[in-house]
Amino acid sequence: MKFEKDVAALPGVTRAKVNFMTNKLVVEGVSDIEAIRQLAAQHNYKVQLACEQKPQAIIRPKIHWERRRAVASGLTLAIAYGVEKLGGPAMVFIPLYIAAMVLGGWGNFQKAARSLPRGSFNMSVLMSLAAIGALAIGQYEEGASVAFLYAISEMLEAWTMESARRSIRELMDIAPKAARIRRGAAEVEIPVEEIRVGDIMIIRPGEKIAMDGVIIKGQSAVNQAAITGEAIPVEKGPGAEVFAGTLNTYGALEVRVTKLVQDTTIAKIIHMVEEAQGQRAPSQAFVEKFAAVYTPIVMALAVGVVFIPPLFFGYEWTPWIYRGLALMVVSCPCALVVSTPVAIVSAIANAAKNGVLIKGGVYLEAMGTLSAIAFDKTGTLTKGEPSVTDIFSVGGQTEDNLLKVAADIEARSEHPLATAIVRAAQAKGLAIHPAEDFVAITGSGARGTVEGQTVYIGNPRLFAELGLSIAPVAEAVRRLQGEGKTVMIMGTPNTILGVIAVADAVRESSAATIAALKQAGIRHTIMLTGDNNTTARAMAARVGVDEFRAELLPQEKMTAVQELINKYGQVAMVGDGINDAPALALATVGVAMGAAGTDTALETADIVLMADDLGKLAFVIRLSRQALAVIRQNIVFSLVIKALAVLAVFPGWLTLWLAILADMGATILVTLNSLRLLQVKPQQEVGRQSS
Repeated sequence: MKFEKDVAALPGVTRAKVNFMTNKLVVEGVSDIEAIRQLAAQHNYKVQLACEQKPQAIIRPKIHWERRRAVASGLTLAIAYGVEKLGGPAMVFIPLYIAAMVLGGWGNFQKAARSLPRGSFNMSVLMSLAAIGALAIGQYEEGASVAFLYAISEMLEAWTMESARRSIRELMDIAPKAARIRRGAAEVEIPVEEIRVGDIMIIRPGEKIAMDGVIIKGQSAVNQAAITGEAIPVEKGPGAEVFAGTLNTYGALEVRVTKLVQDTTIAKIIHMVEEAQGQRAPSQAFVEKFAAVYTPIVMALAVGVVFIPPLFFGYEWTPWIYRGLALMVVSCPCALVVSTPVAIVSAIANAAKNGVLIKGGVYLEAMGTLSAIAFDKTGTLTKGEPSVTDIFSVGGQTEDNLLKVAADIEARSEHPLATAIVRAAQAKGLAIHPAEDFVAITGSGARGTVEGQTVYIGNPRLFAELGLSIAPVAEAVRRLQGEGKTVMIMGTPNTILGVIAVADAVRESSAATIAALKQAGIRHTIMLTGDNNTTARAMAARVGVDEFRAELLPQEKMTAVQELINKYGQVAMVGDGINDAPALALATVGVAMGAAGTDTALETADIVLMADDLGKLAFVIRLSRQALAVIRQNIVFSLVIKALAVLAVFPGWLTLWLAILADMGATILVTLNSLRLLQVKPQQEVGRQSS
């Protein structure tokens, strides 16, 4: 945070953001890179421009001098201890202790030398003061032990943190770095950065797809687990969309590239996961505020422990200096500060691997506190692919003629119900001639001119507004709505022509998901739909939601979500991310379904289910609640360890080496506890319960 603040204060810089989980510094504005490098050095960091970074394959192996120094420190400490216990001369073991201290603490002494002049009392400064202070009061073994144990602890902490960072790198390595492209008559393998939109990509069986595109030739099953989390490969042929990072199984494919490498779906997922991991969750913000108050208080207490007993009560200086040093070491709240971000990062990375994109810790935490979830009906609880089930005509009209007129009007519409009517007409081989003067009537239906006559098609509300009685078809409307079907009435300004009923197939996983959510502790499930009450009631009973709101216009869904928030508090909204964007934005957490390749859904929602898999919703709830539990465990454990260590100072029970173990040991344990979130798995049976 101090580094961010200092970089943001540089001339020309408007904002700086550090993400330590991805090792990235993002600077907005104009600044001299050398000025940033110098500032980074003062904060013990190294900065390199992203464009200057070498590919992983050609980076030379680093020599781990810290590891070598730590090993040498441990050996020297063991020899010094052996010489002292065997009665060897002080002129032998004291230099060995000092050598062990210098070897173990060399890197931290350097960091402390850069931090202390700026008044930054970080762990390197505290450790250095403790080691040198122990040396000054003749506790040579303690000073060497502190330096050695801290070096070992730092190595272990770096290893555990690297495990968390590896989760994001695994995502980055999903897509191949090169692809086979047809250029003229030849096939050449080139880096993905050189591939252009419109290039033809050749993918052999068993190869990963390097770029987003559309299949123009070939048939195969594509394993999309990397993007959508779906375990079963999806059959795809010409015209189907494919994504970078997915696996072609058995057939050769030719794919026309539709996006540059930086715009692919996997690139956007990686970017959003990185952004999410860099955001501070509410619990993290609380911990950082607490640590900012706690650290100076404990350090002031350490100074008091050193000076007050000897000056005011006549105690000896050496024991109280030692206790003050121990308290100073244990005052650094490393474990407390690490307790939240590693848990958040682990959970977000695990979700991404399972086809769920969570855009920040705030949304992860919010999912764990939900009391209600609202679902859009079409495309969420249902498949969003309605089909015509019934045609009822009046006034001598034939069913085919009624369907043809309806298709002529709906040919210009993109509404799912309109698509169903056009598809039904095409299946019957009816010739469709798009109506003139087509107008979509939001939330009610549409109208157009067919053979010189104005024809309306829509719900009963539309004809009530037109002042036209629906008595000729009222009984058919009631019967069809009672069966859970959506009914569209057709008529001219003067006459009712008939009724077309459409039904949308319920997703196989909907009922099982609602049941799983109730098991997970969601007390209220609500369905929001534009359908009439009768149809909505039949659908609600079928999928098992607790309540429903029917006959909602698109803008009324926002009002419904606000009412639910007022009634239940924390409410999530699940929709398709396009038509439901306002309601998704208003909800505590907006969840978009089936967003693979859909830019609008990726941008709109707080949480994105990359596949049309409602079953992942229960997984997110479980993951969120386990993350909250892990964060609470980490915070309580960190505070208890600190409290016990502080209390152990006054009777003299806390030694310097024990203080180091208490501090760094707690940090390592909370990190390992957080990494357990990487192992949380979706329950695969949720999607199969009803099949």
